[in-house]
Amino acid sequence: MNASASPWKIIVAFGLVYVFWGSTYLGIGIAVEQIPPAVMCGVRFSTAGLVMLAYCALTGRRIRFSVRQLGHFAAVGILLLMGGNLTLAYAERIVPTGLAALLIAVTPLWFLVLDSLLLGDHHISRRGKIGLAIGIAGVVVLIWPDLQHSNAFGHRELWWSLALQLGSFSWAFGSVLSKRWQTAATDPFGAIAWQMFFAGLANLLFALLVERPSHVAWTFRGVAAILYLVVCGSLIGYTAYIWLLQHVPTSKVSTYAYVNPVVAVFLGWLVLHERIDRYILMGSAIIVASVVLVTSAKISSRAAAEELPAVEAVGD
Repeated sequence: MNASASPWKIIVAFGLVYVFWGSTYLGIGIAVEQIPPAVMCGVRFSTAGLVMLAYCALTGRRIRFSVRQLGHFAAVGILLLMGGNLTLAYAERIVPTGLAALLIAVTPLWFLVLDSLLLGDHHISRRGKIGLAIGIAGVVVLIWPDLQHSNAFGHRELWWSLALQLGSFSWAFGSVLSKRWQTAATDPFGAIAWQMFFAGLANLLFALLVERPSHVAWTFRGVAAILYLVVCGSLIGYTAYIWLLQHVPTSKVSTYAYVNPVVAVFLGWLVLHERIDRYILMGSAIIVASVVLVTSAKISSRAAAEELPAVEAVGD
């Protein structure tokens, strides 16, 4: 830990990441009530990306990169914030926000597997493998009521719950590629700003091709939710997260992965009156336990650098 970091600043930063990132699931659920998901994601990320680029330019941070690096930022941003977040936004029109957050909580499990397979410099320990197996069991428990449905394979909530796993995979894949392509000279703020900007453009293009943005109902509730996601989820949440990575061990920062779903479930119950049944309670306990096992497991690595956890588990 950086000696110059005040304990109170660290506590506040953790609080911002825990609360704001945990509440993004609720914000997304409210935003897509009237606003098409791709329009919402496009406006959110293009706005946040432009604000972050302006901030980087004003503070002297690097925003000029090679065409190759910009291509990498575009690929990572689309995988994270389109493959991950757009899938989440569509799913939350059907799946309760708390349940969606719990299903997304398995992202660190995907991250560990892809990190081992694609980078090839990590070996998953026995404890990590047990955590992976427990995580899969937790997902089964969460979707068990849908599997028992009389027309399970025609039940939209089941299919969107499974689609969330594809979104989680896309997020983890983008995270691993980001790690593979990162260099010491790359400013994380500048990289994230470009990732959000490119993802915003991709989502807007998708909205023009697939959705009907001319018929969007720009309600006060929806616009307020998007502004909350831009300011609290993307700008403040990301800034606090990056600051923590610079001052606190990564293993501690990664605790957001199993705190955020708990926050999301509570807010979904409190604000949207979503159900919390025995499957939610059992599934959440199992998934939280699996993520704790995976994030705390020892990983043998040929590289000395400490790995970065996946950012905002798709709820950003």
